[in-house]
Amino acid sequence: MYPPIEPYAHGMLDVGDGQRVYWETCGNPDGRPALVVHGGPGSGAGASWRRLFDPAAYRIVLFDQRGCERSTPPASDPSTDLSVNTTGHLLADMELLRAHLGIGRWLLCGASWGSSLALAYAQRHPGRVSALVLFSVVANTNREIEWVTRDMGRVFPQEWARFRGGVPEADRDGDLSAAYARLVNDPDPAVREQAARDWCDWEDVHVSLAGGFAPDPRFDDPVFRYGFARLVTHYFANRGFQPDGQVLRDAGRLAGIPGVLVQGRLDVSGPPDIAWLLTRGWPDARLEIVESGGHGGGHDIGERVVAALDEFATAG
Repeated sequence: MYPPIEPYAHGMLDVGDGQRVYWETCGNPDGRPALVVHGGPGSGAGASWRRLFDPAAYRIVLFDQRGCERSTPPASDPSTDLSVNTTGHLLADMELLRAHLGIGRWLLCGASWGSSLALAYAQRHPGRVSALVLFSVVANTNREIEWVTRDMGRVFPQEWARFRGGVPEADRDGDLSAAYARLVNDPDPAVREQAARDWCDWEDVHVSLAGGFAPDPRFDDPVFRYGFARLVTHYFANRGFQPDGQVLRDAGRLAGIPGVLVQGRLDVSGPPDIAWLLTRGWPDARLEIVESGGHGGGHDIGERVVAALDEFATAG
């Protein structure tokens, strides 16, 4: 990764609905524009994202999606209305930000949920995207959400039993993400806090297979933990606010956009078949499997992502 850098500009963009989205730009103001699309939903665009890009070659744009981190109002406030926080709203925000910054086309770099959002944006606005570099790729299909919330109990049976046991007995054989979404919006603060803790404990479990794993330290912060759990369950319960399988079905809309997909073989949270299926309908994409890699990064995956971004740094 490149050395740490600081933004040369930042601001809050009014995107309507009472929402203000934090953005920042780093690197070379005259460089190739690139947008970071963070994961979660709810993670926020941390400073480590800046270090994936050659700061001499890229104009790096980061933003916190609605309700995340520095954007307002925060999802960590239980009174914040999430009805205006959907995939459609986030895609519109990205277009507003592009226009606000005077960018014609930009490269998108995203991971996990951010890869799904970046793909949806590129399929809706292919003329605005110069390239895609995605890792820990997901498409937010019903099957994937069921896999994360239920089927992985076969891999982590004891931990999943605790996760399932965190919802009322009547909900345990139904949609667990929807059950947790109800709990994190419960009027009782103690119920909300326990549900957020239980959800984030399971998040740490199902991303833990690759070597070098450590629990996410951000989950120690009750404010971050609650906001993250509230947004993830909101999007999971609503199946990403997109028709099931749309990202995969519309892969052909990406024709002409070069892409690199970096996927860990040990990524049980986002199994490699999704990235592989995308390449079947998107001939301009290259899939790179990292045999030792898990979900969300790690040294070997980071190296491949940096190499892909270096490859595109001077491309036309």
